[in-house]
Amino acid sequence: MNLIIDVGNTYTKLAVFRNNKLIAKECVETKNCSIEVKKLQKKFEKINQVIVSSVGKLDSKTLIYLKAKFQLQILSHTTNLPFKNLYSTPTTLGIDRIALVCASVGEFLDNNVLIIDAGTCITYDFINSKNEYLGGAISPGVRMRYKALHNQTANLPLLTTEVPKQIIGDSTANSMHSGVVNGVLNEIDGTISQYKEKYQDLTVILTGGDAKMLSKQLKSSIFANSNFLLEGLNFILQFNQH
Repeated sequence: MNLIIDVGNTYTKLAVFRNNKLIAKECVETKNCSIEVKKLQKKFEKINQVIVSSVGKLDSKTLIYLKAKFQLQILSHTTNLPFKNLYSTPTTLGIDRIALVCASVGEFLDNNVLIIDAGTCITYDFINSKNEYLGGAISPGVRMRYKALHNQTANLPLLTTEVPKQIIGDSTANSMHSGVVNGVLNEIDGTISQYKEKYQDLTVILTGGDAKMLSKQLKSSIFANSNFLLEGLNFILQFNQH
């Protein structure tokens, strides 16, 4: 069994895989990561392989424990990857983006795939049918746009995310919802259209914290998968066992 640990600034996602099947998933505060690891270790005694992403955010005691108890793989820019990385600055490529591309290789090998991760930022990552990663784009995420409207102006409030009922906002709040959410939707649909002009046989994956909300509103045909990053980390772990 494999234990996947995706460390965030505030929260950490942990997942247990039996081969390619996700059998458990937890999300805990990063400061409580070691407690959750021990709980999962007790529940799933056959866990022997662990992969950690964003290791710099993990406390040293937890890392020492993982090294002592498991066969540990730390995802980095030197990790053996199942694709050819043509990014011009490979050492600046986010670890989460690497994991997402690996997930696409595991599930859609020899396809043109655009992976869209709608989280704090919206990242676009493209890998072609030759298994070559070409790059993509980064733009502000939904919450970042709401915060920017509030922080960069004198009078606009900080709103919670809300899908607008119509394109024309009839109040300041509704105008902000329309601008943010419809702006993101049009950006994503427009980006997909631009890729499809060049790659007609394009597979599109949408993942990340806002994927569920956005997927219902998009015009483009997509696969929504909230576990795509975790699946990618598991694929990297298996790939490096051979």
